[in-house]
Amino acid sequence: MVEKLLPAVRFSAVSLVSLVSLAFLSPHCVTATSRDAGTPPIARYFNTKGRYEEANPYLLDDILAINSSAAKPPSPACTPVHLTAIVRHGTRFPTSANIRKLDRFQRLVKTEAGGDLSFLPQLKAWKMWYKEDMDGRLVDKGRADHRHLAQRLVKTFPSLLTKENLLGGRVKFITSSKHRCVNSTLAFQQGLKEQLQIEGEDLEFTLNDALMRFFDTCTRLVETVEKNKKAIEEVTRFNSGPEMKRVQEKLADQLQIPYANVTMDGVEAAFYLCAYEFTILGVNSPWCRLFDEADAQVVEYSGDLKQYWKKGFGHDINSKASCILFHDLFNRLSAVASQVKSGQPVSEVVMVQVGHAETLLPLLTLLGLFKDNTSLTSINFASQLGRAFRCGQIMPYAANLLTALYDCPDGVRLQVWVNEKPVTLPGLAGPSPLYEDVKKQYDHLLTGCDQDTVCQLNNSQGQN
Repeated sequence: MVEKLLPAVRFSAVSLVSLVSLAFLSPHCVTATSRDAGTPPIARYFNTKGRYEEANPYLLDDILAINSSAAKPPSPACTPVHLTAIVRHGTRFPTSANIRKLDRFQRLVKTEAGGDLSFLPQLKAWKMWYKEDMDGRLVDKGRADHRHLAQRLVKTFPSLLTKENLLGGRVKFITSSKHRCVNSTLAFQQGLKEQLQIEGEDLEFTLNDALMRFFDTCTRLVETVEKNKKAIEEVTRFNSGPEMKRVQEKLADQLQIPYANVTMDGVEAAFYLCAYEFTILGVNSPWCRLFDEADAQVVEYSGDLKQYWKKGFGHDINSKASCILFHDLFNRLSAVASQVKSGQPVSEVVMVQVGHAETLLPLLTLLGLFKDNTSLTSINFASQLGRAFRCGQIMPYAANLLTALYDCPDGVRLQVWVNEKPVTLPGLAGPSPLYEDVKKQYDHLLTGCDQDTVCQLNNSQGQN
């Protein structure tokens, strides 16, 4: 169902006391503790439900570490002048729909599982603690995700993320109205204030669902992809194919449950019980022992297929739906470039925008990033093991697209990072192209990617 989107509305932290209280004082708030039992061997296959640290393992040693070689300007003579960060919300609870799936499976195990599986008593003793009112809310780890990202960005861009810029209104914040995004934004702001040693200041942010939840009101996307089961036929075929059947039967055999009772939902529930327990609590739970690496690769591919066909390269409208966000980004970058060229001070030094996987993945797709030579389908799992489109690396919790402009002797240059790792935009030479060359590369989108037009149901633009 399409939600009614809120217009852009400004808030400060003070105006959201009740929301902050819910997020920070709720009895559901939990975080990783010293009882961690290590990392599950299958953690890197958790897809969009994976930790940010799996995409950047060096953070496990120091959560505030930065990749200094990846954060260098195009040349020593270049000065950073602007940063835009588009960030997915942090680690969250399962949605209510997924909580119901988890509950059904754990009940199945308790009532029907048998045999001599060594850790079966642990599975049966596990208590279902996820409640439907948790419904996708941010957890402590999710707040830490954003607080630490903010602190790393201060270290990476010390001349942009300054106390003066923050208090002077030259650092802006826009967020989706969803609680997990608002609370991620507040955590990001808190991280900035801690790193810059600012006390007693409330920072404003703007709610803008039209921008950060564009996928809700793009009619063509909703009708031809979201509501259309044929749009994800490849996912359905794979989930009923030989690879997934092997995983289902193996899971049923371990638990001594009839094959007919272990559905695809059951496989996902068991897999994501492992994922949620680890990402939320830091616990390597007995659920993880039901899967080996080969199993995990199959379940991961199923998840990647779903993202590919619903938010990625599978259908043209998936990416075209993000035209509004694409233009917002490039309008800002162009305005900064013009100010730099004319010698004017940059009015908007930093923009932080917090949204969802459904916000960021279509934009990365529109930019042409992480595109494989061959489409992901139900029959090429084995040949796609080395694929670029791997959401555990691209779209974990707190995934981010960073774009920075530099004033260089030969003109304004752009650098782009995904999850704090530099990327080269398709069709451009090197990681630090002239901004004018970037605009030429994306001219077809800058002049033709109109949100209203591509989202019309009966318009040829945005068709596959």
